[in-house]
Amino acid sequence: MDRRRRQVADAIFADEIGLEYAIHEDFRLRSTYQPIFEPRGRLLRMVAVEAAVEAHRRGCAVSAAEFLDTVAPCERLYVDALCRMLHLHNYRHVGVEGVKLFFNFDFAANDLDGRMVAELRQMAGRLDELGLHPARLMCEIMVSCSDDSETLDVLVQEMRAGGLGVALASFGTGNDTEWLLNLVRPDLVRVDGALFALLCSYPAAGRLFGRLVSVVQDSGVRVLVEGIATPRQLEVALEAGCDLLQGSLLARPLSAGAFFDDGPLAIQHFLPSAREASEQAF
Repeated sequence: MDRRRRQVADAIFADEIGLEYAIHEDFRLRSTYQPIFEPRGRLLRMVAVEAAVEAHRRGCAVSAAEFLDTVAPCERLYVDALCRMLHLHNYRHVGVEGVKLFFNFDFAANDLDGRMVAELRQMAGRLDELGLHPARLMCEIMVSCSDDSETLDVLVQEMRAGGLGVALASFGTGNDTEWLLNLVRPDLVRVDGALFALLCSYPAAGRLFGRLVSVVQDSGVRVLVEGIATPRQLEVALEAGCDLLQGSLLARPLSAGAFFDDGPLAIQHFLPSAREASEQAF
């Protein structure tokens, strides 16, 4: 076990009921998981969860952004690896069989050539120990056209060689969309929530967004939309034919150890027009 891997392992602890947390400086870090749903007919089925860090400082919750702002550039890769390993450890507490785990790889944290690939290999080497199959994991890469494409290509190849799924996060937020699709050739793209909310503010949102989704899907890539907070946004995502849906309207993030209800959700419950039509039928 090398020094950095030992540092990550030594920073993760278990509480009295087995839930794991990490310590970094004066922050206590815990895992949260937000359900991701797949439309199936008139129902939404929970098929995955997205992991995120929940930070506390002196007993008070702070936002993830506020926590990350305190991390020195030289520590970003370590903290990225620490949070990722914490989420892998706590994933078993979700308690739902067969759901995939989505988690981030912040490519901007790659401060030295080869370090991120080394971190990935170390993580992959722990999966058997944690009882996780690579096919259940989706690595979301946060990248831009300014990043080192050669190192990114090596990282993606390493992920695929290990049997991990590859996704592009914050898709559509820059002018490099086509470049990234061609370079990474992901299994899935995550449409940025803020961009999607903006699109939904226009009357022609369904038609415009539907074109984008079709172009991506025609290349063999699945589409996930995050940040669905209103019935209108859900309607647009469904009409566009998105593969996966996520947002506070459907389910909020829950802490590791909370009860995750994996029962199907009726789409008409969230859409007033569909609910009214159903009521009128009776």
